[in-house]
Amino acid sequence: MAEGIHAEELAKEHKAVSVAEFFEKNRHLLGFGSRRQALITCVKEAVDNSLDACEEVRTLPDILVEIRKVEGREDRFLVCIEDNGPGIVKRNLSKAFGKLLYGSKFHGNKQGRGQQGIGITSCVLYSQLTTGKSSLIISKTDKNEPAHFIKLILDTKNNEPHIVEEGGDKSFNHRGTRVELEIEAEFLATGKQSIHEYLKRTSIVNPHARLMFITPETEKILFQRSTEKLPELAKRIKPHPAGLELGTLMKMLRDTTKKTPTSFMRTEFSSIGAKTAQEILAKAKLSDRTKPNMLNRDHAEALLKAMQNVAIQAPPLDCLSPIGEDALLKSIKSEITAEFYTTVTRKPTAYRGMPFQIEVGLAYGGDLPRDKKANVMRVANKVPLVYEDYACAITQAIKKTDWKRYGIEVPGGFPKGPLIVIVHMCSVWVPFTSEGKQAIAGYPEVIKEMRLGIMEAARKMNVYLRRKFKMRQEQERVNTFVKYAPEIANALSELTGEDEKRIQNVINSLLVDKYGEQAIRREG
Repeated sequence: MAEGIHAEELAKEHKAVSVAEFFEKNRHLLGFGSRRQALITCVKEAVDNSLDACEEVRTLPDILVEIRKVEGREDRFLVCIEDNGPGIVKRNLSKAFGKLLYGSKFHGNKQGRGQQGIGITSCVLYSQLTTGKSSLIISKTDKNEPAHFIKLILDTKNNEPHIVEEGGDKSFNHRGTRVELEIEAEFLATGKQSIHEYLKRTSIVNPHARLMFITPETEKILFQRSTEKLPELAKRIKPHPAGLELGTLMKMLRDTTKKTPTSFMRTEFSSIGAKTAQEILAKAKLSDRTKPNMLNRDHAEALLKAMQNVAIQAPPLDCLSPIGEDALLKSIKSEITAEFYTTVTRKPTAYRGMPFQIEVGLAYGGDLPRDKKANVMRVANKVPLVYEDYACAITQAIKKTDWKRYGIEVPGGFPKGPLIVIVHMCSVWVPFTSEGKQAIAGYPEVIKEMRLGIMEAARKMNVYLRRKFKMRQEQERVNTFVKYAPEIANALSELTGEDEKRIQNVINSLLVDKYGEQAIRREG
């Protein structure tokens, strides 16, 4: 009896927890582990939304990022992000910014910066947790209609937006959206974890965007676009059987309205036609007369096994939108001063049935520091990754590359020298290690493709370095000839009785014919 009472008392403590309440206590999972990280996260999430929105309506992005000091508080800043995108309709405005897991991207199955519908709402949540203030959102969808603004906070118990104030805004006179968040943060003027560096990297991997950064000291820094061409818009695709799991298949079978397994497979999956569907059914020993939602667990398991043992075409690749070799190369050159540049875009492939593509950029020499580790820029779906590099597949791929064979020092297992390595993974579903989206999980297929991309770019760099070394050896040989040419001319003059000046001119002419006038002048 006593045990029953005890269990009943315990049962009274059981209650559901909303996703907002969970992240309220675990904000580090979303990228708010420190004040410094929180500032980058807020800028990142807002800029990601702006870039995605502009690209969807085929508009070249013009994005303003402004960080203002809050008077009397060294640890507080007002973060303002403004874009020229399509805006957000009034009825969706509060939920887009005030409800976690709300959005259009989770089921999209196409490449995009956001995936879960968490990002910008988590920034609103962080703002109210650290300052107790509401966030301001202004949006205008039509040049002939006034902008609408809301001030909101997040009702964490119910995961719903609570509008504190709303109305029209006549001062916001262009189509687009503006977000203002006051947060506790730490601002760095320079360095890898600074907003300046983050926006510079964002500009490099989004060459079609123009970013204006206004610092807390009101300095304006413009990252100009290096191309007027928008990237190809990624298309939505259906799931591919290669990455399917049993529980997911069972759910799809329960939810489908299709009448036969053949029609179910042809309409719910990519790369399955009528002939392939019949082959799958034959291997699974299932009848096409059975309704899909009547198949039990054993039937579903047989169907899944058959799907994964039948040769099925790879998933379509128009769901990806890479930066492109030429655009990335031009962008790197516009932001980084070096002596050698190269870019590589690998052919698309897949992991667990998820299409992905790897791009690599290298910059070497010039003004880059020679006594430090190589500078690595990790990028996923055109978004720079700043934190958790130790846990990222890109770091693993770089460490597993034999840089010595390409002429680069590797003290302590990591490349050193005047080198920048950019690795970009684009995919319909980047396998991040956590909700904070700062590191890519180390799937073998992903690491292999990254290494192959790095090695291809490194081979091009090595050709340049070998050529440079050979030219330096030749120049040293020229220098030796030029240095001793007067003495040789004098000795020959004494031996032959010929005019010394004429002999000197003949020697110079031979050197020019062999090595070029520029090499002779360089020594002189």
